[in-house]
Amino acid sequence: MATETGYGTEPKSGEPFIERLAQRLALSARAETVFGPPVERGGVTVIPVAKVRYGFGGGGGSTGSEQGSGGGGGVLVSPVGFIELRDGSAEFRPLRDPAALVPLILAGALAGWVILRGLARLLRA
Repeated sequence: MATETGYGTEPKSGEPFIERLAQRLALSARAETVFGPPVERGGVTVIPVAKVRYGFGGGGGSTGSEQGSGGGGGVLVSPVGFIELRDGSAEFRPLRDPAALVPLILAGALAGWVILRGLARLLRA
């Protein structure tokens, strides 16, 4: 028998749990969540741009005569940049995240270490 919570089952409203969960997540998955609404000052309008990622899932199982099910999800909204509207033209201005360079720097350092180590072995031979 379906319940109002509907974890893993179809609720009385006929709407599956996963669809209701996705709708709730979509409410918070907007650029305004990070930036706020577009702003206009001195003839320039700035429109925020964000990247939205979300995931959800559910499952169920049983042990003997006991049954259970559940689900959950999450949303990640990240600033990407903004669109600047000025004098009839639009220009996208990305935001740079310095932390995104850390993996690249570490990979470069590791590659340099491997190359230097290989060269040292060649010179010793």
